[in-house]
Amino acid sequence: MRVYLVRHAIAEPRGPVWPVDDDRPLTPRGIERMREIALRLADRGVQVERIWSSPILRARQTADLLAPLWTTGRVVDEVAELATGCAPARAGEALAARPPCASVALVGHEPQLGALAAWMIGAEAPLPFKKGGVARVDFADGIAAGEGKLAWLVTPKLVLAD
Repeated sequence: MRVYLVRHAIAEPRGPVWPVDDDRPLTPRGIERMREIALRLADRGVQVERIWSSPILRARQTADLLAPLWTTGRVVDEVAELATGCAPARAGEALAARPPCASVALVGHEPQLGALAAWMIGAEAPLPFKKGGVARVDFADGIAAGEGKLAWLVTPKLVLAD
């Protein structure tokens, strides 16, 4: 199983305009950059059967940008355990309980996404994810703690470099 971990794209800043953190949308620049990242990774062979996203707006918008480029079904399923504040073990167990597939993209937030990646590969420290960053973790079977192998982790800057 291939698992692509994707941090949401650049979102509007917290503050008086967006007092509720969960309501912050992506910025126009974030949308443009994420679409280009998704396109370039698709050109390099990234394809998934499913996309599972945090229900928080900025993650869901990011997942919706990935769907037409990375899947044929273009369906995004919301997974509450990918939202901010969920423990990596809880998220991992919830993901492992979902129907099996060969490849899936998980769209979430920091610091939970980095902690989830560490849980998957058995690392002691979270992996760092920039906004729009993507990692691939491979599993021989289903998702399980410490059973994944980190295939790669890329920053937006690296993907967008000419």
